[in-house]
Amino acid sequence: MRWIHAAGRGLLVLVVVLAGYVTSGAHAEEGAGDGRGPLTLATAGDLTGYLGPVLDGWNSTHPGEQVKLVELPDSSDETHAQMVTDLRAGDRSRFDVLNIDVSWTSEFAAAGWIRSLPRDRFPLDTFLDGVVETATYDGRLYAVPYVTNAGLLLYRKDILDKEGVPPPRTWAELEHDAKTIAPKYGLGGYAGQFLPYEGLTVNAAEAVYSAGGSILDQEGALVAVDSAAAREGIGFLARGVREGWIPKAALTYKEEESKQAFQDGHLLFLRNWPYAYVGASAKGSPVAGKIGAVPLPGSDGPGASVLGGSDLAVNTHARHPDSAARLIAYLTSEPVQRQVLTRGALPPVRAALYEDPALIRRFPYLPTLREALRTAKSRPKSPRYDQVSLVVQAVVHDAMTGHVTPKAAVRRLAAELAAIPGR
Repeated sequence: MRWIHAAGRGLLVLVVVLAGYVTSGAHAEEGAGDGRGPLTLATAGDLTGYLGPVLDGWNSTHPGEQVKLVELPDSSDETHAQMVTDLRAGDRSRFDVLNIDVSWTSEFAAAGWIRSLPRDRFPLDTFLDGVVETATYDGRLYAVPYVTNAGLLLYRKDILDKEGVPPPRTWAELEHDAKTIAPKYGLGGYAGQFLPYEGLTVNAAEAVYSAGGSILDQEGALVAVDSAAAREGIGFLARGVREGWIPKAALTYKEEESKQAFQDGHLLFLRNWPYAYVGASAKGSPVAGKIGAVPLPGSDGPGASVLGGSDLAVNTHARHPDSAARLIAYLTSEPVQRQVLTRGALPPVRAALYEDPALIRRFPYLPTLREALRTAKSRPKSPRYDQVSLVVQAVVHDAMTGHVTPKAAVRRLAAELAAIPGR
């Protein structure tokens, strides 16, 4: 997750180990205790170190509700595994509030690990369109959006300008430039996150969506991947490796590896989260001042990104419920959301921040990101999302390594997804 950067390192995951949850009214959500007290917040690798100062702000004004920070692994897959192990402990769980990858809400809600939340306690009407959907399951709010994200196409602006060509808007344009321009400058053509992990699920879903297809419909009830669009999307990725404009090294990339390859000047194009733009633009980067960002291209026009980010959810067995709600409200407040961007280089969920002239001057990709977020789509919703993701990763990687054809991969995907119990 890339908050995580999604998606992987994906998406920054917060897990707040709090002690219970109550609503703002006279009654509590079902199963909740009431009261306030100390909190423990666990996060998957705070890569930019922004979270400490944010929590210092809370701790300085809430002496009876001090938050202790606990960091989980950087990998979204490892963080998911640790969260699930802890949540299965029931009332012995250490984690009271969790900042979960947006793709986990359905799974955690269906399992009964997180409680439904009252919409009127949080500023949902100030959030970007679409992000609240990531926090719902079966028509109910089970989390509160904290960080959002959308994949972008980063490119070497200096090189495309020299060649007199605009950034690609379609796969055909991307392929052409990756085949013909990149070799002239000793660069690899295009890369994403193609190691078999959550990042590959994201890249595969974006390819399918950008061709007009889908993977699951109706909250996971319907397998929809056996389509010409899915074959086209997976074929785009497989063809890139086969023809060489996707370097074979990209089959080992997660977010950080792909970011570093682009930042070190080895790629013409890169699909990644906005944090990679910030890193590549930083002082000392070999490509600082030489890059641009546009929405992802698609089969016959602009494509669709997967909606990344993280949501704050409350453990069913949380001990101090009112403190949990108050902390979530604090973390989604405008001042903290501004710090999420300025200190953490993570996309906030507050819509107004994307129109702030000072922030746009500092983060010139914000209008592009807002455009990408407007058309971004959620990963497949499913109570068994972890199994869905594992199937997608394995099958698409086999297609990209040439072990199966895109046509066979789609048939296999449909069969294996249909066989997941309780999907």
